[in-house]
Amino acid sequence: MTTSTPPIRVLLVDDHAMLRAGFRTILGTQPDITVVGEAATGAEAVAQASALRPDVITMDVQMPDMDGIEATRQIVADREVSAAIAIITTFDRDDYLYQALDAGASGFLLKNAGAEDLIAAVRALAAGDGMLAPEVTRRVLARFTTAAAPARPASPARTAAPAPVPLVEPLTERESEVLVLLADARSNAEIASALFIGEATVKTHVSRILQKLGARDRVQAVVLAHRLGLA
Repeated sequence: MTTSTPPIRVLLVDDHAMLRAGFRTILGTQPDITVVGEAATGAEAVAQASALRPDVITMDVQMPDMDGIEATRQIVADREVSAAIAIITTFDRDDYLYQALDAGASGFLLKNAGAEDLIAAVRALAAGDGMLAPEVTRRVLARFTTAAAPARPASPARTAAPAPVPLVEPLTERESEVLVLLADARSNAEIASALFIGEATVKTHVSRILQKLGARDRVQAVVLAHRLGLA
């Protein structure tokens, strides 16, 4: 007797009804994805996330009542909700990108992305992976690489920044190699090919890396790695 995998449950959040309808149509063509709800404001998104417990949320940024960044922050803070959130916006702005990642988003796509990109993002987030639009990945890595660079000595009058929280366990040499390739936006298959190991082994290493970094997904792992100077 075979058991079917439950479809990925998606909540659509955008203040434009036509755009939500378009996303619903695109995702509705996929047998492994089902749209369980819609919200037009950030406050509605927070309420719907709590009530519907979706697997993935597509989140607009600029909305009445509460913007998508604050809605993301509140949803991520709710321990009863485990949804992965993809910020989807027309605004290709670095401040939105960094605020979204800081708030706990696992993905960031522009609304000019193709239908296949939206579908791939939903599946990636549901699988526990992060998803960044290719055009913004380089900016994320550049930002955190710069942030991790040695800074000039602080003025004595300034309060020193708190030291980063140490890892639960140090990364092994192999895990460090995998993390560097993760930071280069490589897929599991590409990492496996580069290191001459199997994809199942890569998945095991990635899981251990997430656990040691205390990260929810690959995107957050890369951000944390740069902040800690590990990649």
